[in-house]
Amino acid sequence: MSELGVIFDMDGVLVDSYRAHLLSWQHSARHFGLDMSEQQFATTFGRTTPEIIRHWWPGAVDEAGVREWDHIKEADYRQILRAGFPAMDGAAELLSALHAAGFRLAIGSSGPPENVALVRELLAGAEHFCAAVDARQVAHGKPHPEVFLTAAKKLDLPPRDCAVVEDAPAGVEAARRAGMAAIALTGTAAREKLAERAHLVVDSLRELTPAIIVQTIAAAREAR
Repeated sequence: MSELGVIFDMDGVLVDSYRAHLLSWQHSARHFGLDMSEQQFATTFGRTTPEIIRHWWPGAVDEAGVREWDHIKEADYRQILRAGFPAMDGAAELLSALHAAGFRLAIGSSGPPENVALVRELLAGAEHFCAAVDARQVAHGKPHPEVFLTAAKKLDLPPRDCAVVEDAPAGVEAARRAGMAAIALTGTAAREKLAERAHLVVDSLRELTPAIIVQTIAAAREAR
């Protein structure tokens, strides 16, 4: 097998962080006299914090306010996460299996570097990652492919030799635009929505094996 890579989104894929992000968004919105519904949250889940602020509340705060809001929201999120780290079921086992099979592994996240560092500190199996990309390393959030293309470059692999594991439609679209195999994990979004662009949809990380990922990368190449 030639060297292949797997790039993992972080929130909703490696960490069951949906509740922590929702609560931190609602807490931080109230700080600015605003509200965020769960529907709003789910619609833009996976995009960067400044992008989400500008999307839902354009003009509500100036650029200094966006930075302050971003800081408050992410600090609150990390506090919630550290109080009870919710690793995704099967994440540690999959990372170990892929590492043993010779895959190069990376994180491709829209979150700030502090969030990525926290996950790499607390997640079992995170020692197998040889690269990580966070929001400060890219100019564009998903569905722009920059985060995954940057991760592939760090892995020293062409995009066609990489698979992405994502839970959000924006992330699946970013993987497709990057020219990679898009593997979608249900939970954040409905299977039907993910299946519109994903090469493979699974309900659990335990459904994935090195062999299945090799097959998915090969199928994605043939479909181009």
